[in-house]
Amino acid sequence: MSSTADAPRSPVPVVAGIDVATAAVRVVCADARGRVLSEGRAPLPQPVRGAGGHSEQDARTWWPATAAALRQATAALSGGGREVVAVAVCATSGTLVLASPDGEPVGPALMYDDRRAADINAKAQELGARRWRALGLTVGPTAALGKLVWYANRARPGQLVLHTPDLLGRELTGHPVPTDWSHALKTGYDPRAGEWATDVFDAFGVPAGFLPSVQAPGTQAGTVSARAAAETGLPVGCPVRLGMTDGCAGQIATGAVEPGQFVGVLGTTYVLKGVSRALVTDPAGALYSHRHPDGWWLPGGASNTGGEALASVDPGDLPRLDAAADARGPASCLNYPLRREGERFPFVSGDARGFCAGTPQDEADRHRAALEGVAFLERLALERVKALGIEVWGPLHAAGGGSRSDLWTRIRATVLGRPLRVADRAETAFGAALLAAAGTLHPDLSASAAAMTAAGRPVEPVERERAALDESYGRFVAELRARGWLDAG
Repeated sequence: MSSTADAPRSPVPVVAGIDVATAAVRVVCADARGRVLSEGRAPLPQPVRGAGGHSEQDARTWWPATAAALRQATAALSGGGREVVAVAVCATSGTLVLASPDGEPVGPALMYDDRRAADINAKAQELGARRWRALGLTVGPTAALGKLVWYANRARPGQLVLHTPDLLGRELTGHPVPTDWSHALKTGYDPRAGEWATDVFDAFGVPAGFLPSVQAPGTQAGTVSARAAAETGLPVGCPVRLGMTDGCAGQIATGAVEPGQFVGVLGTTYVLKGVSRALVTDPAGALYSHRHPDGWWLPGGASNTGGEALASVDPGDLPRLDAAADARGPASCLNYPLRREGERFPFVSGDARGFCAGTPQDEADRHRAALEGVAFLERLALERVKALGIEVWGPLHAAGGGSRSDLWTRIRATVLGRPLRVADRAETAFGAALLAAAGTLHPDLSASAAAMTAAGRPVEPVERERAALDESYGRFVAELRARGWLDAG
């Protein structure tokens, strides 16, 4: 009689998240508790950028790079009794490629920052003004909708347009897959009405069937085919679930998935993203919303300031400057560290320019003022969100390179008057893994986030500095209003 110890063990279920970024494909494999068990990476060619705002990439490289990154990640799992039970793909928003009826690219992809269709997007804004107003969306110069029309004007019969995950979904499953309503948003999908903006498409002559059908992120789109399994190391029949845009996946990776939860991402620029129960529109156009996989909404906005505030500082000198600025305490002057023309969030002004009000006493004072200026923008952003009627509760999740600075994070917490929780893995690939786990390892996305994201590193406000920073914030807002960039209120 065999012992229990001799009985074969069930494989440990693992989910794989794929992030197709501009320069590389990354894969993260995680278990039901969010422990990352393996990773993979493969490079992509840099986009070719040229006159007229053109930005292109060879879409034929996407699948070989994705397959290579998956092979690397799945090979690291082999022999350990672990098996991938679901996979999801997330990518940069706004990248499209024209494809043949069988899903093969017929030319280069137009990248997220391609501006060749800016005039078409301006016309699309006019044609769908009522729809966009109800949705709280602005069709910007680089929106994918204009690229869609640009392709439609050049396509041959039977050809179609695919987002990056649509193409990779075909490669994984061996058949066409729906697109998700996150990647589809800036291509002209109306998640409020649950339909493509066919009124706008018809005005431009976009043919029916030129785009895939649309489903919620996390929806199972098919299973891994035998051919894809051989190329990637994924098991045959592994469910393939729809992903979201990189920004939305990064938010999910922090655990901010329930109404009232927000994350402040301090990278090159500052981005605020959160969850609301209902769609809230911003008359100024500073804030817009994606749709949550569970039907809620994901309001967010991106500033033109952020980590660029430190662009002139030698990275090797940052620890010394941080220490000096920490010892110094609140700055004696105000700094709005805007390094480009115009602001887009939390207020919209093409006239906005960076400024320094007052004279820094020394380099530590100047450095501290720059850190505080970004924190003041973050407070203004949260106040803008709350003024629109959106609930914000609990600690603010914090992510991005700037969140690695202990000093900067303490300043942000103090200016906001609320604790921050610095996320452990605010990565697109990890967010994609959470989407793969929803409905597979866990009942839904909220359960995935609760089980797979850590509480994060807590950072509390520095009470002895709050009064001084509150006063400086008041002066900062007054300066913006005096310059006519921020409405009185």
